[in-house]
Amino acid sequence: MSYQSPQNRSMSHGNYQGSGPDVPMGSSKEQTLLWQQNNYLAGDSGIHSGATTQAPSLTGKEEELDNDLMFELDPGFSQGFTQEQVEEMNQQLSQTRSQRVRAAMFPETLEEGIEIPSTQFNQGQASAVQRLAEPSQMLKHAVVNLINYQDDADLATRAIPELIKLLNDEDQVVVSKAAMMVHQLSKKEASRHAIMNLEIVEALVRAISNSNDLETTKGAVGTLHNLSHHRQGLLAIFKSGGIPALVKLLSSPVESVLFYAITTLHNLLLHQEGSKMAVRVAGGLQKMVALLQRNNVKFLAIVTDCLQILAYGNQESKLIILASQGPAELVRIMRSYDYEKLLWTTSRVLKVLSVCASNKPAIVEAGGMQVLAVHLRSQSQRLVQNCLWTLRNLSDAGTKVDGLEGLLQGLVQLLGSTDINVVTCAAGILSNLTCNNQRNKIIVCQAEGIEELVRTIISAGDREEITEPAVCALRHLTSRHPESEIAQHTVRLYYGIQVIVKLLHPPSRWPLVKAVIGLIRNLALCQANHAPLRDHGAIHHLVRLLMRAFQDTQRQRSSVSSTGNTTPALYADGVRMEEIVEGTVGALHILARESHNRAIIRGQRRSRDD
Repeated sequence: MSYQSPQNRSMSHGNYQGSGPDVPMGSSKEQTLLWQQNNYLAGDSGIHSGATTQAPSLTGKEEELDNDLMFELDPGFSQGFTQEQVEEMNQQLSQTRSQRVRAAMFPETLEEGIEIPSTQFNQGQASAVQRLAEPSQMLKHAVVNLINYQDDADLATRAIPELIKLLNDEDQVVVSKAAMMVHQLSKKEASRHAIMNLEIVEALVRAISNSNDLETTKGAVGTLHNLSHHRQGLLAIFKSGGIPALVKLLSSPVESVLFYAITTLHNLLLHQEGSKMAVRVAGGLQKMVALLQRNNVKFLAIVTDCLQILAYGNQESKLIILASQGPAELVRIMRSYDYEKLLWTTSRVLKVLSVCASNKPAIVEAGGMQVLAVHLRSQSQRLVQNCLWTLRNLSDAGTKVDGLEGLLQGLVQLLGSTDINVVTCAAGILSNLTCNNQRNKIIVCQAEGIEELVRTIISAGDREEITEPAVCALRHLTSRHPESEIAQHTVRLYYGIQVIVKLLHPPSRWPLVKAVIGLIRNLALCQANHAPLRDHGAIHHLVRLLMRAFQDTQRQRSSVSSTGNTTPALYADGVRMEEIVEGTVGALHILARESHNRAIIRGQRRSRDD
């Protein structure tokens, strides 16, 4: 039989309703303890049985409660509490609620050493107060930072007029203190924006130019460095004539001054229009090349990046770097260090210089090709790419260079790359280095270069940026060296003839056609290649090209003779038609050594006449 006594009704404030099914209730002691258990477990969880978590006063039968009575707190976990202990806990939790909130949101307001009881039974689940702790702290810090930011800006704004006067003072001690003060202000964002105006920057530039005091210089250039991270600051430095002053500091023996100067100039070169010319006029190139002798790799990376920016697209800058012995220093850096960023920035400068006819031989003579070859094994793809492009630019000037065995073998391996740019560069370098160099031809043939070049042509399809240099390399390798006959056989054995003949078809451009004609001529020197060349239509295409080139030259000569002018050479895509005539006649002449081929050539001529 379930019932509710008057005492229990008053104890629940008239609002308590059981949440589960009706269960038999025992004595009033058991009901009271059950209510206390539910009220205690609510804690800070947000579930309350009444208006407060503090236990209401118990009247009537409180003295009859058995102090030794036990009850369950949680399934699977038993702990005994007396009625007095429960009362004490509830009272303590109620009294420390505000302290728990303060501890979570404003911990700095609590007395040191105070202990606040936790309301959590499940430590893996945060309470509502704990979940509010982080956003409330973030809000508090944001408000504090906003107040401090405004204070910093106001302070700097009020101080600017006085600081300008101090920076212009005749007493160098005063100038030094003012420069250091401005430097401190430039370290905070708010005050930095406040001092980012032309007048104070001009005063700093004058201090750099007129003072020999180290502290003044460090404070002033340090401020310019901090300002250079903002577009407004860069503009103020540029307009105030800061670039000549900064270039002057590149001769300083003090590391910190050098660092501030070069990084500020670097930011100007990257982001401020007109800075490149100003640095060149101020003699910055010569000073930067002189700095290449230092040994701080991060510092050198910034210097070399500045040189690349200044030299790119400017022939005068390239010649200044050459006159300052820059190529030799750049090659030395590539040889001496393994810091990837420095190697990358240095290779970028060498790539820019390698397109200059005057710098090419200087880089080659300094051992640039051998050093660049070493870095082709790097794990850095951007470094490998730069080295390859530089080597391709240098390779036409390095055909007589010795000691390139490792480079040639590495290039043959790179032909198997899946990167089109890598394959393009490798084929181009091989084409140049095997031109009129017997030693290099033998090395490439022994490294299975013929097989790789044939495979590259097959894979390239219609990418003439790959097929043209690859065909040129094969043309060099199949002629005028002790292993040329083996190379001629190898092309056939690796199914290269049919692919090469197909390149004579339109829409191949004339430079590629010219290279293919030369290769077919060399392949025809091997008697075993005559039948495959004939079967794949080489004779037909050679005759067709001969007739077309001959007719074009004839038309050109007729047109010129009618006007009475001298006969200019007829070019198509940079190729003279006379070269096509000479090449096709030479190839057909060798093929005509075989009687069957002679008959086909005569038949081609008769069909043309008809």
